[in-house]
Formats: sequence, C-alpha cells, structure tokens
Amino acid sequence: MTEGRKCRAGTLLILFLVLLACAAGGHYAQEYKSWLFREQTEVSTDAAGSDTVLLGGMPVGIYMETDGVMVLNTERVKGIDGREYEPASDLVHSGDYITAVDHREISGKKELLEAVSAIGGDKVILTIRRGDEDVDIKITPVEYTPGEYRLGIWVRDNVQGLGTVTFLTEQSRFGALGHGIHDADTNGLMDISDGTVYRTSIQDVIRGTDGSPGSMEGIIVYNNYNVLGSIDKNTEAGIYGTIDRIDELFEEQIPIETAKKEEIEKGPATIRCFIDNELKEYDIQVTDIDTSGAEINKGLVIQVTDPELLEKTGGIIQGMSGSPIIQNGKLIGAVTHVFVQDSTMGYGIFVENMLNQVEISEMSNNVSN
Repeated sequence: MTEGRKCRAGTLLILFLVLLACAAGGHYAQEYKSWLFREQTEVSTDAAGSDTVLLGGMPVGIYMETDGVMVLNTERVKGIDGREYEPASDLVHSGDYITAVDHREISGKKELLEAVSAIGGDKVILTIRRGDEDVDIKITPVEYTPGEYRLGIWVRDNVQGLGTVTFLTEQSRFGALGHGIHDADTNGLMDISDGTVYRTSIQDVIRGTDGSPGSMEGIIVYNNYNVLGSIDKNTEAGIYGTIDRIDELFEEQIPIETAKKEEIEKGPATIRCFIDNELKEYDIQVTDIDTSGAEINKGLVIQVTDPELLEKTGGIIQGMSGSPIIQNGKLIGAVTHVFVQDSTMGYGIFVENMLNQVEISEMSNNVSN
C-alpha cells in the first residue's frame, strides 16, 4: 500500500484553550485558537453486512463537548514572591480528564473555573479520569497576585468545525468523517459527552497543492434553528449520531446499497462531495485495497482523476472527510485522508467498518435504555 506523509481530510477545526486559574473573588482565563492539522495512524475493526442507506455527501457543522475537561498541558506560574512554580507538574498529565473539584462533579471549563476560584489558596482535590481509572490529585494553587491564584493547567472542553456526512440508515443514524476527531495537542481520540450537528454554509474552497492540502471554509451559526441532529459517538472510524431534520439535510434522498470489502475492485469509482454550491459525483480511481484490517480507516487508496475537481480543489481537501465513495452502483466507503505530498491521492475507509460502529452504538443504546 502507498505510504508517505498524510493528514486527515477533515476540515480545520477551531479548538479553544483556557489557562486554568483560580482567585478569591475572581478568576483569570487566557484563550487562544489553534488549527487541527496533523498526521494520524489508526486501528482495525471487523466487517459488517450489506445494507441500504441514504447517500450523503453534504457538509455539516460539528460541535462536540468533551466528557470531562481535557488536560492539554501544565505550565509554570510566577508567584507573588517572584519565584516560578509548577503546581500541577507530574500530578496532572496531558490527556487526563478532570471530572470533579473537591468531589463536586464538573462538566466544562466554566464550572471548573468557578469551582477552583472559590477555593482560594487552599489545596484543591481534582478527580482525574486517566484511561479507565479515576484518581484524586491534590494540588496547591500558586498566588500570582494578591488574593488571586493559578493551578497552571491548560484545558479544553469542546471542539467544533466542518465535516461531511457519509450516509443515513433507516433508523435515522448517520455516519460522518470516516475518522475520529483527535486532540491537536495530545493526539488522543477525544472522549465526548455529546454533540450537535448544524447546517453550514460553505463560503470558499482553498485549492490544495502538493505539500499544502487545501480546505473548505464555512460559516456555522450555533442556534436551535440550524440544529440538524445530535452526535453521541466519536470513534476511530468516524462520528455517529441521529439526524432529526432529515428532509433538510437529505433534500435529495438517494437510497444506495452498501458493498462488502470483498466486492471492491481496483479501478474507476466516484466520490460525492459539495463543491461550488453543488452536490455531485467526481471521477476517481481506487488504486489499492487492503483487506487485512491493519488500519481501520485506510483500507482504500484513491486518486482523483476528474479534471473538474482537480481544477477546483487540486484533489482531496480538508473538509472532504466522509465524502462517499461509490463503485458499481454501491457505496463502498468514505474519504478519510489526503496525502500531503500529493493532494490528488488519499485514503478511504470501508463503509462496512462505519456500519459496524452504527450497529455497536445501537446495541449500546438498547442496553442503556
């Protein structure tokens, strides 16, 4: 299989960071934005059976909240005495999730800031989820100005951006992206509590070139009027949830049979994506197929051959993640990555891997209900 440097074909996701601080009667928060842009490697899943779904290809806005407050890093804090301290160093680790302060459950960074600001200079007990284990950590805040304290922890509690819906099942369950959303700083798959799918308006397409992948730029208005559905699962094989306003997202409802990976062959295929305010199919070639299951979302290697798409985008661009791949009248998979050094080429996931995740989530929901 073709190797080389690659990045996810998902859009650039805006990520918000906050420097955790606490104060008597107030708090300090420093925010900045960073772009999600990195390489990724994945794991495999077993195959699912054939099914008939509604064909996707539509871009959507994505907003997800983490399950707990995710720790990005720790840093030094200059105390009121002029010395530098690292109150959280070796105690809190990148990729931890803070779930409680002094045994009071919190769900977001706002609640976290409010909880620690009320404590002042006393030791604070943070309940941390580290992998499958919950641990309590005692941290002593640093007074950096009279009556105000910091813990020196950078955290994140949400992620947002654009992606492409691949399909919708008859149970109104959708699959999108074809790869999971990983944190840009820790590179870990983000644990989410819930999320929302929104309508979006694509404003511009930045054409990709070899060494510099392109991207879609869109506007998302986060209000109830634009809500299309909910997200309940972020996996290595994509994001999944329920679409409530099907007619608005799937204006043209096209049923399509899904293919098993053994049915896929090297040769002509198409991808369905939204470019220049038009949803249509573009010609590609399936150049390699890996049925070993070594990597969950890199079973297909594809190359864009359509002159129109090459002219408009340069090939595969960020924002195309989840774009359906169609061959011989069947949905065989979805676009997942673009090769950075050759923007005409990329990876795709087998659709049966995505359908597996739908089945797993449905079984999980039935058990919880």
